[in-house]
Amino acid sequence: MTPDPHSSVARPDGFPTGELTLHGRVLPASNATFVGEIAGVRVVYKPIAGERPLWDFPDGTLAAREVSAYAVSEALGWDIVPPTVLDDGPHGPGMVQLWRDEADDQSPVDIVAEDELPAGFRHVFDGLDAHDRAVSLIHEDTAPLRRMALFDVVVNNADRKGGHVLPMTDGHRHGVDHGLTFHVEHKLRTVLWGFVGEPISDDEKEGLRRLASALDGDLGSTLADLLAEEEVAVTTRRLSRLLARGEFPAPASSSYPVIPWPPF
Repeated sequence: MTPDPHSSVARPDGFPTGELTLHGRVLPASNATFVGEIAGVRVVYKPIAGERPLWDFPDGTLAAREVSAYAVSEALGWDIVPPTVLDDGPHGPGMVQLWRDEADDQSPVDIVAEDELPAGFRHVFDGLDAHDRAVSLIHEDTAPLRRMALFDVVVNNADRKGGHVLPMTDGHRHGVDHGLTFHVEHKLRTVLWGFVGEPISDDEKEGLRRLASALDGDLGSTLADLLAEEEVAVTTRRLSRLLARGEFPAPASSSYPVIPWPPF
């Protein structure tokens, strides 16, 4: 279904209103992505008309999935996804998200020489770079990335690239680009595999239980306006399995790739 920008989905408190003015296009990007502003506030705008058709996701649904990811982030209470809405813009209805300025001196996800693992980082996998040098994909060992990894499991994120993890100067990390989420089939592809097998902490379980309660109430109604009925049902089942397991899951044993390519 094509989402309606005038649906009953609640607009975040304080989200700017008014005309969306575009300043430029983000290149390269798989789908049309623009930077603009509303009432002097910088935003990212992805019109539905600019979404590239995919073989495995219904056409015209990526914007609604981005808004759904924000709704789940809010229910968790973890501030992973910047405020995101469906709104009208110069190229028609689409996703509008508040811009977040990244810290230039921080790389939560990185590629290093195979024998180099900086303190405070987790190893993900080894490979070869474009010059056939042995390298390793690594990511931070931090609470924000633990929460983001759990969030990705719940929303079934098929595209958690390193560039989709935004470092803030205060140490917080935001996740962006959540159009490939909430599929009914298992499609988790992420660079955040460094926590596999570790117990979910009590604080993390508390957030997941908040989400479960919200899915039984207002959040369930919100997602029903944005996603297919079965997509909402499967999300609830994924969350239940994660809580019952009590640990960070390992990649599924299948032929489906578990790390997006390219990883950045």
